[in-house]
Amino acid sequence: MKSTEFNFGRRSFIKTSGLAVAGLGLPAAVLPETHPATQMKRQGIILLTAALLCFLHASAADCLLEAESFTHKGGWVVDQQFMDLMGSPYLMAHGMGVPVEDASTQITLPAAGTYYVYVRTFNWTSPWHNGEGAGKFRLLVGGRRLASPLGAEGTEWMWQAAGKVTVREPQTVVTLQDMTGFNGRCDAIYFTSDEHQTPPSDVAELGRFRRRALNLPDVPDRAGTFDFVVVGGGIAGMSAAIAAARLGCKVALINDRPVLGGNNSSEIRVHLGGRIETGAYPELGNLQKEWGPSRGGNAQPAGFYEDDRKAEAIAGEPNITLFAGYRATGVRMNGQKIASVTAQHIETGRELLFEAPLFSDCTGDGTIGYLAGADYRMGRESREEFGESTAPEQADKMTMGASVQWYSEDTGKAAAFPRFDCGVTFNEQNCERVTMGEWTWETGMNLDQIHDFERIRDYGLMVVYANWSFLKNGLKENEPYRNRRLGWVAYVAGKRESRRLTGDYILKEDDLRKHVVHEDGTAATTWTIDLHYPDPKNTAHFPETEFKSIARHTPIYPYPVPYRCLYSRNVDNLFMAGRNISVTHVALGTVRVMRTTGMLGEVVGMAASLCRKHGVNPRGIYQRHLDELKSLMREGAGRKGLPNNQKYNEGGTLSKPPEVK
Repeated sequence: MKSTEFNFGRRSFIKTSGLAVAGLGLPAAVLPETHPATQMKRQGIILLTAALLCFLHASAADCLLEAESFTHKGGWVVDQQFMDLMGSPYLMAHGMGVPVEDASTQITLPAAGTYYVYVRTFNWTSPWHNGEGAGKFRLLVGGRRLASPLGAEGTEWMWQAAGKVTVREPQTVVTLQDMTGFNGRCDAIYFTSDEHQTPPSDVAELGRFRRRALNLPDVPDRAGTFDFVVVGGGIAGMSAAIAAARLGCKVALINDRPVLGGNNSSEIRVHLGGRIETGAYPELGNLQKEWGPSRGGNAQPAGFYEDDRKAEAIAGEPNITLFAGYRATGVRMNGQKIASVTAQHIETGRELLFEAPLFSDCTGDGTIGYLAGADYRMGRESREEFGESTAPEQADKMTMGASVQWYSEDTGKAAAFPRFDCGVTFNEQNCERVTMGEWTWETGMNLDQIHDFERIRDYGLMVVYANWSFLKNGLKENEPYRNRRLGWVAYVAGKRESRRLTGDYILKEDDLRKHVVHEDGTAATTWTIDLHYPDPKNTAHFPETEFKSIARHTPIYPYPVPYRCLYSRNVDNLFMAGRNISVTHVALGTVRVMRTTGMLGEVVGMAASLCRKHGVNPRGIYQRHLDELKSLMREGAGRKGLPNNQKYNEGGTLSKPPEVK
């Protein structure tokens, strides 16, 4: 059969002093990020792989340094959300208006001498502000500050000239010094003895340059031997992995952040929604009692989301190997089947190859399906296509948006905040007089939630900072805000909708509202059909640049989601769970909440175990083994007898199914 490969944003791991990450070998189990052994191992790997390779050309000595691999990150954070678009993870100074601690790392240049230095950075406020950007920072080499401030000019990711520096010894220290606390970002640093030699700016060309410069092997290391590879460590992915593992599958769980839980993690802070213990299979969802947070609430302190409990749940499953901090970047196909997935570590750059008979796309964005050539939908269907009364008359590209949540804290004394004026202006009439913002702070409904996502997230940051600056510095009656400071602002955006992979069945509004139950019904979705739209009050002040939303709810009776919505119709060995399953935009309004996606992930894990048992693909379970899947769903994958500790945010449902006329 013909073999094809699809990749984006692939990048290397790097050698330092002759030691390569590939030579370190892969542990039998990759522990959660929060585990002390993992942190020690991570620090050791980063120290050995300072993510740089210095190499000699005939005319110049050159050195490329990847910022995300700095050994001491200080207050800078690793942001991988957009590496598919701009080619790399990067470091960001997320100080909420207060400059963060310096990041630093030691490097060895090819030789002593004079180097011209270029930094790949982005003036993130440029889409709204024609002037100096808010995210300024400096570069120091050997303790000497280079002349040019960085991150405050240009309109796209670019190689900005930082100046030149003379080093007397090849070994030196490179430091990033934040100047503003307003999300300055650094992707990479390039040293060259030739002033006119810079890396390419085109993302594809830059990717090839990095592979050559960083000596990335053509074939990544194999990650191990697995029956089932789950990509995405949110509630759906965790549930799929645990269910499959408890039924005998060797599972790889790939998560591109250091913590599990997706939108329910401390990084994004959305509480669980939906109802368990209901429908034809009330044992589904018991699994979540083992690690689901007991406290509800959006935009609450980090402890509410119990990251450690999730990590311990995965670590306690001997059949699961967790690959924390790895982002899937490539898919190799063998005909209509996925042969392997390539994933890259977001700090070290190391690539791993995952081969298995079965895969599940729990990325939310349908990334694996997209790379595999799976059919998918994005945006809103027309009213006529599926006969949905809630759908618009004409199909369009509108989606539900992404939220950058935040809250402030009372310090008990006057707390200053810098003036932030970068293109979005607030005044006494249009400001939001609040001390926190949760799900209603939602951006990007009329933009592409894949290709425009960095801009969508950045606009979320922009309006939080600009509004807070006005409340602190411009509002006449600002007593409620005088002693408050920003306590937390999410930099990982909470996304609701993007690609929806197409299965053998597409769930639609009439199924839900008329309660058309299919023979392959699985876990019950219980949330209302909850669709978000720009808030008309916000539109009045910010037409076409809204950052607030409203929700419109249509109650339903608990509805069993068809199994055929949980696997791809044209990629033979691909399951999906989470918000990227096979539904219309309208139907997504109910299935997208996390307790529901968790139960659907549990079903996927059960089906994967049956695929392994019978040697069939996901469609074969529907065709020949549906009764056996129903038996597993009646049993559930969770431990018996646990109390339901999540009696919050369950949503309302109809007391009885509607009459079908």
